[in-house]
Amino acid sequence: MTRHFRTIIIGRGLMGAAAARHLTGMEEGVAVIGPDEPVDKASHTGVFASHYDEGRITRTIDRNPVWARLANRSIARYREIERDSGIDFFGEVGALIVGPGRSRGRYVETIMDAAGQCGAAAEIVDGAALQEQFPYFAFAPKTEGVFEPHRAGYISPRRLVAAQSLLARKAGAEVVAATVTEVSDGGAQVSVTTDAGETLTADKVLVAAGGFTINEKLLPAKIDLTVFARTIAYFEVDEEEARSLSAMPSLIYKAEFDEDGIYLLPPIRYPDGRWYIKIGGDPDDVPLSSEAEIRDWFRSTGHNATREHLTRIICDLMPKLKVLQSETGTCVTSYSPSGYPMIGFSPSPRIAVLTAGCGAAAKSSDEIGRLGAVLMAQGSLAGEGYPVDFAPSFS
Repeated sequence: MTRHFRTIIIGRGLMGAAAARHLTGMEEGVAVIGPDEPVDKASHTGVFASHYDEGRITRTIDRNPVWARLANRSIARYREIERDSGIDFFGEVGALIVGPGRSRGRYVETIMDAAGQCGAAAEIVDGAALQEQFPYFAFAPKTEGVFEPHRAGYISPRRLVAAQSLLARKAGAEVVAATVTEVSDGGAQVSVTTDAGETLTADKVLVAAGGFTINEKLLPAKIDLTVFARTIAYFEVDEEEARSLSAMPSLIYKAEFDEDGIYLLPPIRYPDGRWYIKIGGDPDDVPLSSEAEIRDWFRSTGHNATREHLTRIICDLMPKLKVLQSETGTCVTSYSPSGYPMIGFSPSPRIAVLTAGCGAAAKSSDEIGRLGAVLMAQGSLAGEGYPVDFAPSFS
C-alpha cells in the first residue's frame, strides 16, 4: 500500500530538518525525505547538500533587521537543541567583524548600530587593540573591528542537521533516507516519487531542497531562484597550532570598501580527525542553471583561481600560520529576487517551498525552518511579525 502522510517535507538539510522538528510539534503525520551524505562525493551521482561541513559562521549582528531577527531567534534556541538532542554543534568562540576604520567611513559605525538594534553585547576594537587582542591576525592599516564575544562563533551544519533530524524522529516524524525524483499534484493529494521507486502521498508538500529546488520536477512552476557555485579553502594545521589558536574567533574581514570580503573560521576538528581553518569569499558569481550543473559542481574541487585568491588572503592575514597542507571544497548559495528566504505556496495550494538562504541562512536555519512549519500548519505566516513578504517568486 502507498504510505500517506499529512505533510511531506522534501529536503533533509538545514531548513528542511528544522521545519520537520518544528512541524512535529504542531501536527501528526509528518515525513521528511532526503538522502544521507555520500561516502565519496567525487563518484556520487545523486544530489548533494551544502551542510556536509563542520563550519559556518554564526553571529547575532546583521545590518539587515530581518536577517538579524532570523539569526537571533535561531541562536536563542541553539543550546536547547543541543541539550534535547545530545549533539553539540555550537562553538561559542565569538565573532569579529573588521573593516575600514571610522576615519575612512561609516562601515564600523553601521555594524555597531546594528549591534545596538538587536541587543548584541559588542564593542568597537580600534587598530591598536586589534593587534593586541588578536595577534595572530595582520590586518590592513586603518582598519577597526566590532567584536561580539557571546552568542557568536561557528556551528557545525552537519551536526545541526543531525540534531534536528533526531529530534524530529523522536517527536514522531518519519525520516526517509531517499532522493525525491518527482512531485505530482493529483488534486486531492500530492504524490512523491523517490529514487528507490517508492511513491508516497500527502495532503501537502513542502519543498526545501536548497539549490536543487530548481529541479522542475519538484514544483508545478519554474521558481525564480538563482544558484551560484562557491569554492572554499581549507588549511590544515597540527594539534599544537590549533591549540595555540584556541582563542581565535570567527572573522568577517573587508579591508577596503570596494572589494569583496571574506569569512574565516578558527581551527575546527573534522571527522577525519584533522584540524582545518576554513576560509570563504568567492569573488566570482558563477551561476548554475540546472540540477545537472549543480551535481557536476559538487563533484568537482572548485576553481583554481578562487583557491589562489583565498590562499593569498590568508597568507597576508595570518603570515605566521603554520600550514600542513591545503585543499578546496565546493558548495552553492541560492538567492531570491527579494534577498530573503522564499517561504510560501507555489501555484498549487498543496505544494509550498522553503528555500533561498542568500548566503546567510545556516546560522538562521532553525527560525527559517520554524516559519516553514508555521506555513504548513496554519496556511500562512500572518502574525509572525516580519516586515517583509517571504512569498516565493515563480517565472
